[in-house]
Amino acid sequence: MKTVVITGASSGFGYMTALRCAEKGFRVIATMRNMEKAKLFKRDSINEEVKRRIEVWQLDVTDAISLAHFQERLQEVERVDVLVNNAGFAIGGFVEQVPLEAYRRQFETNVFGVISVTKAVLPVMRKQQSGKILNVSSVSGRIGFPGLSAYVSSKYALEGLSESLRLEVKPFGVDVALIEPGSYETNIWSSGMELPNAVYNPESPYADYVKALWKALNRESHGDPQQVATLMTKLADKDRIRKLRYPIGPGVRMNLFLKKVLPWAWLERMVLKNLLS
Repeated sequence: MKTVVITGASSGFGYMTALRCAEKGFRVIATMRNMEKAKLFKRDSINEEVKRRIEVWQLDVTDAISLAHFQERLQEVERVDVLVNNAGFAIGGFVEQVPLEAYRRQFETNVFGVISVTKAVLPVMRKQQSGKILNVSSVSGRIGFPGLSAYVSSKYALEGLSESLRLEVKPFGVDVALIEPGSYETNIWSSGMELPNAVYNPESPYADYVKALWKALNRESHGDPQQVATLMTKLADKDRIRKLRYPIGPGVRMNLFLKKVLPWAWLERMVLKNLLS
């Protein structure tokens, strides 16, 4: 039985992937910061056999004590075949408005959290000479958007980290891949989006820009997050992962193509016209 470890498994992609992997026959270690949400895996709608395959562990990827406890418990696990680094959140707001401390917290979870969990799991994978690490990035790690600089910059950092990591661990039989979702119906863009008070300030010089930005985000078409869970489960079940990047979602491939082939000045005009017209 393959073992998959998933961070941020209390909601969204993490929760759905945990269920899909358990349905596939994996032993799933679903980690979450708030253990009160573990009851989500006890719902009557979930098959009893699927429930038995899921273990819920407490893990705050930003807390040293929690990480140390997680690493201790890993010593009791015979093997780890897949790590899904899914834990993350988003901070919205313009650079001038977002406190520097908010940027640090954004990176603490989205980048340093990934590094910490990966460092805990890698010795196990390296010893067994096999494994897969799936880092949940975003199209925001390939294309910058106004009003999301903290989130975008953290995902760009994750992209670079993953490129280097893949080259480092490939000789040990470990594959690294980036999952790059576009806009999906998950709580990261609703309850999971953190906005500084300054964003709502009607006296802000960015007030009109903010309104236009959120209006544009709300009119975007959102995909079914089960598509992402299906992709990650499929990759987890493969013998080897051949590609580094897996963009997924409505319009994602087209947007990446346009960024690649169009001059920046054209893209800039298109984005600003779409937001401010």
